[in-house]
Amino acid sequence: MTDNDNLVPAPASSVLDSAAKALGSEEKGRQAMANPQAVGDLNDDETTGQDATTAAGGKAGDPQGEIPLTAIDDIGRATAADVREALHQVIDPELGIDVVDLGLVYGIEIDEKGRAIITMTLTTPACPLTDLIEDECASTLAGLVEEFRIDWTWKPRWTLDMIRPEGREQLEAIGFNFDNMPKY
Repeated sequence: MTDNDNLVPAPASSVLDSAAKALGSEEKGRQAMANPQAVGDLNDDETTGQDATTAAGGKAGDPQGEIPLTAIDDIGRATAADVREALHQVIDPELGIDVVDLGLVYGIEIDEKGRAIITMTLTTPACPLTDLIEDECASTLAGLVEEFRIDWTWKPRWTLDMIRPEGREQLEAIGFNFDNMPKY
């Protein structure tokens, strides 16, 4: 009996080896191991020619496009996609629909320090509920990002056309009739 008989043998290959093989490089394998949610982004840069840290989208408020997302490729931090997903929990108190599906979120950026910067509008500049929406954002993003800021903008002006298809379905379910709404 030798001294090594009680030791568990080392695996022939590791999960890191498998990830590196699947993604094409050890660096991407390590990134995938540290942040599995980023695997799609790691593949996008080669297949689409885009920077892996940016998801291209349509223009602000375009119901058929995506919200422009920009993030610094940093392992272990929340991504702009994570912030967008969390913002589905922030409900416009007047309409009862989340701010993303209403088309109120124009862009999300994660800066080099991991802070979220959200470019957002309201249904009207005179909306008295700005503080309430900011508080909901703070509650929703707590624990996801260290800090966040909302950059309120009024350009382009929000219109019913900016409501995403999911938001339209929700509004129609509670009785809104878009065919009878005034066109501006």
